Amino acid sequence: MASKWLKGLGILIALGAAGAAAFVYITAPKRQDPARWTNLGEPDLANGREIFFAGGCTSCHAAPGAEGDARLVLSGGAPLKSPFGTFHAPNISSSATAGIGGWTLAEFGDAMTRGVGRNGEHLYPSFPYGSYARMTPKDVNDLFGFLKTLPASEAVAPAHELPFPFNVRLVLGGWKFLYFSDAPRVTFAGPDDRLRRGQYLVEGPGHCGECHTPRDALGGFKAGAWLAGGPNPEGEGKIPNITPGSPSIATWSEGDIVGYLETGFTPDFDSVGGSMVEVQKNMTEISADDREAIATYLKAIPAVK
Repeated sequence: MASKWLKGLGILIALGAAGAAAFVYITAPKRQDPARWTNLGEPDLANGREIFFAGGCTSCHAAPGAEGDARLVLSGGAPLKSPFGTFHAPNISSSATAGIGGWTLAEFGDAMTRGVGRNGEHLYPSFPYGSYARMTPKDVNDLFGFLKTLPASEAVAPAHELPFPFNVRLVLGGWKFLYFSDAPRVTFAGPDDRLRRGQYLVEGPGHCGECHTPRDALGGFKAGAWLAGGPNPEGEGKIPNITPGSPSIATWSEGDIVGYLETGFTPDFDSVGGSMVEVQKNMTEISADDREAIATYLKAIPAVK
């Protein structure tokens, strides 16, 4: 009897070990094909600047409260509170030691579009690579080129403050397996260049869904609730529904949305507040065409009550 019990226990241990090995293999960090980052030519710095502000890089990576030119010093350190702990944005300045000045385009591109760090580790999705995964190689190259023109900072950001098991990066492979995708969030019929541009900006570099889409207990987007708003992940107030089904903005026209992004004022002359203040600052820096494209997209997506 004892021998049968020990044999059964041995089988269970072997199956568990095999399952763990399979999990590690299947969910290991996956880089892009290196060919994706070759032959892209010199970066277009004007386009890199557009993507920089569309992506709101200063909102997380500049020092808290920075104004003017200080917003372009991407020294990191800003805290991002979440149900899983507090994340601290890293230094992404042009410093070769503290920042990303010594990185290759492939290393930067894999971090942006696959959530894989320079040393091959999983990155936490507090860095919104789940949205950046939709960015084109050209835009990644242009953004990287623009970042390298910005001031260097030797500041070192604090380490993330995460309890077990969230401090084990291995579990991020399982999260990616469940939630990571570069597929469009919304499917549209027929060609419409402005709509497509808006979709690219909102679903990709703009990463609007990272705040405006509700999440489940594991931190993944809830199905069927794209941009429908929900509790503020930082714990204070709510992030609004920005679909056409929102009671607060359902009556806004495309022009109203453009005006809000440009000036910070609603059609009722209320002003932008909360974390949207930093986002709106960035929106003033992008082209009028891109603000209009974003508005077109937001009026075209499915309404969620």
